Amino acid sequence: MEPVPTSPAQRHAHDAARFTELVESASAGDWERPSPVAEWTALDVVKHLVEWSRGFLAGAEIELPALDVGADPAAAWKQHVTDIQTILDDPAGRVLKNPHTGDKPVDQAIDEFYTGDIWMHSWDLAMALGREPDLGEERCRAALAAMEPMEQVLRDSGHFGRAVPVARDASAQDKLMAFIGRDPAWRPEHG
Repeated sequence: MEPVPTSPAQRHAHDAARFTELVESASAGDWERPSPVAEWTALDVVKHLVEWSRGFLAGAEIELPALDVGADPAAAWKQHVTDIQTILDDPAGRVLKNPHTGDKPVDQAIDEFYTGDIWMHSWDLAMALGREPDLGEERCRAALAAMEPMEQVLRDSGHFGRAVPVARDASAQDKLMAFIGRDPAWRPEHG
């Protein structure tokens, strides 16, 4: 297993690179395929990651121009990754102010709220594209252990669906996805 990146910039570079591989593997017709997120297509997964994070950065007085993800998802995603990585590589002491999360150094805020979102949504995009996702069993186990004690807060946030039942001996990845409301057995409909 590859070593775990240790800094916010390294973690983003790692997770964004894996997501970029998925984005680049998609053909033009793949973007309208359904995803495991109800009412989202593969394109919606990419749009979500690009749009919410760019708005989130306004709390650090960082204004990034809007990107037209629908026109060219791969180009928009690559530009977005470059923009975020540039901030992480040189956070310049900027602080992100947010009424829900408090004040945090911008690199820490991106790491805590956005990079993990890339990692988890890579499962959604892989599934939508008919690929086998691999989030890493160890990382899934650690994420699930961190989330379980906050289950009610997470559910109340509206960002996670109802837990999906899975077998006791399911993989850590399947257990994590089920915990956040995804059905690990979900597959895109064909035809």
